[in-house]
Amino acid sequence: MLLKNAELSIVKRSISVKPTTSLLEAREKMFRHKIKRLVVLETKEKPVGIITEKDVARTVYNLGNKSIKSVHVRDFMSKKLVTVTKNNTVYDCAKLMKNKKIGSVLVLNSDGTLDGIVTKTDLVSVFLTQATGPLKVSDIMTKKVISVTPNDTILLVESLLINHRLTRIVVQRNRRPVGIITHRDFVPAKIPHWIADAADPKEVQDFRAVTHLTEFNTNQLAYLLPFKAIDIMTANPVTIDVKEDVSIAALLMIRHNISGLPVIRKLNLVGIITKSDIVNAIASH
Repeated sequence: MLLKNAELSIVKRSISVKPTTSLLEAREKMFRHKIKRLVVLETKEKPVGIITEKDVARTVYNLGNKSIKSVHVRDFMSKKLVTVTKNNTVYDCAKLMKNKKIGSVLVLNSDGTLDGIVTKTDLVSVFLTQATGPLKVSDIMTKKVISVTPNDTILLVESLLINHRLTRIVVQRNRRPVGIITHRDFVPAKIPHWIADAADPKEVQDFRAVTHLTEFNTNQLAYLLPFKAIDIMTANPVTIDVKEDVSIAALLMIRHNISGLPVIRKLNLVGIITKSDIVNAIASH
C-alpha cells in the first residue's frame, strides 16, 4: 500500500517551551498556535521533554486543591522521548507511533540537538499523496465509539476523556452525530474552575475517581453544572460514509485541520476514523 523506504522529508520546526514555563503559559501557547504539543528545551537546544493537550487536561483535571498557577511544565512533562534521525523513514516513524501509542516523534541532529518534529498529521499527508491501492474506511475505522448526548454534563465529558484516555468524544442525538468535543475545547474554557466554584471538592473528586460511570454517577452531580456538552462542542462535525476510501478521510482531516471523523451509515453513527488509524495502517503494510 505504501512505500516503506520513503525518506523523512516532512520534518517541520517545533514550537518549544522551557521546563520553568508555567502550565498556564504553555496552555495559552498551544491555543494561540493551534497546536497539540510543545517540545521542552533546556540548554543548547536539546530536548528534555514533551507535553501534549492531553497532558495539560489530565494535569488540570487532577489539580485538587493545588493552585493552577503553581504548576510548571517540568511538573508534568513526559521525559521518555521517542526520537529518530533524518536517516529514518516515514515507515519507521509510523511504526514507532503505533507501537508507543504516541502522536509525534522528535528528529535529532547528530549532536543530540533538535532538528524538528514529525507528527501524525505529517504522516497522513504522506499517505494522501503517496499511498497506492484502495483502502476503505470500514477496513481501519474504530467501531466502538464512546459518545455523549448534547444534554450530558461537561463533567461527564471530562471524565470520559480522561478515564478512557480518549482524544475526542462524539456528541450524538438519536444515533446521529451532531457535535464533537476534544481536549482543545477544554483549553480556553476553564472547566475545572467552573466545577470548583459550584461543587463540594470531595464530591467532585469522588466522581472523578470513578472509572466506569453509571447512570447514578452521571446524574448525582448534574445539578451542580449548568454547562452541557452542547455548550462547548463543535456542532455539525465533518463526517464520512463507511463506504468511502481512506484517502478521502485523510483529505478531509487535513483540509479541516481535525484529527478524527465520525463514520456514518445512512446518517447513523457506526464508528470513528482518526489519524492514528491511518498511521497504524501505514505501519502495518
